[in-house]
Amino acid sequence: MTQTVLILGAAGRFGAAAVQAFSTAGWRVLAQMRRAPKGPLPAGASLLDVPLHDTATLAARAAGATVVVYAVNPLYTRWDAELLPLFRQGVAVAQRLAARFMFPGSVYNYGERMPPLLAVDTPERPSTRKGDQRVAMEAELQALAAEGLQSVVIRAGDFYGGGTGSWFDLSVVKDIARGKLVYPGPLDLPHAWAYLPDLAQAFVAVAAKPALPGLQRLHFAGHTLSGRELLAAVDAAAAELGLRPAKGFRIGGMPWPLIRALGTVVPLWRELARMSYLWRVPHALDGRSLAAAVGPLPAAPLDAAVRQSMLHLGLAPARGQPLPQRALSSGA
Repeated sequence: MTQTVLILGAAGRFGAAAVQAFSTAGWRVLAQMRRAPKGPLPAGASLLDVPLHDTATLAARAAGATVVVYAVNPLYTRWDAELLPLFRQGVAVAQRLAARFMFPGSVYNYGERMPPLLAVDTPERPSTRKGDQRVAMEAELQALAAEGLQSVVIRAGDFYGGGTGSWFDLSVVKDIARGKLVYPGPLDLPHAWAYLPDLAQAFVAVAAKPALPGLQRLHFAGHTLSGRELLAAVDAAAAELGLRPAKGFRIGGMPWPLIRALGTVVPLWRELARMSYLWRVPHALDGRSLAAAVGPLPAAPLDAAVRQSMLHLGLAPARGQPLPQRALSSGA
């Protein structure tokens, strides 16, 4: 029988990736979003244009959904006002449906003292307000297990791929047309990244398994890369796409002292500065919990993931220049 998944926040980057992955896997997908999609939804997916706060109507329209994927993420500067209220509305929808609630977690929970390898039993010691909020979200899921809520947190690193709004496009390749790549931290430290099409596939694989009671925490390993490794992959992809300067790229860094100073008057910069430790503290996600739950998962090779991410951003060859054959295959 065809299973039904409700994806809340389907217009966002992760939400759109989840819609595509579940549809490809043969699920009936209900894509909840506040506004009409920019393009047609994939086969098997339909729009659900009910606001999240109308939980009763949303649950009624999504009757039959056995899984709710929560892909809602308010603006970074509005977390204090919106993060937990929106999350609670999403949970309320899952409760009304008696559905399993699935949620992408982050490494914010572990704070500045996090160890280099993060396992599901690593102690959570958040050192920022955003880390506290992330811990609070998972604590609420844990508490609601006593009321019968079945939930899954799949923790991942920084998103990339599938569109705009990540460090990849807002920093690393932002100035690629001017012959410059910008990395936010030291080039020799490992950093956890999650290619969104692969992460969405992990959600599908977990959703296809029988639900477990209570809260299940899993870690998505993704790609753990030093700055040099990531920039080398971008350089190689740029060369294939005809975007690499003849003399190579100039490499720049983020002006963190200036960002901290201007953060006193620019709210977004203030929030970014508070989380800048993520680029100074090496970290990776131990993916053995996810592998134990669903077995090996297909994953795009790094070069293919980076290349496809650049194509999604419109960084294609100049008009009239043929696209290299290798670049046509995303590997995902």
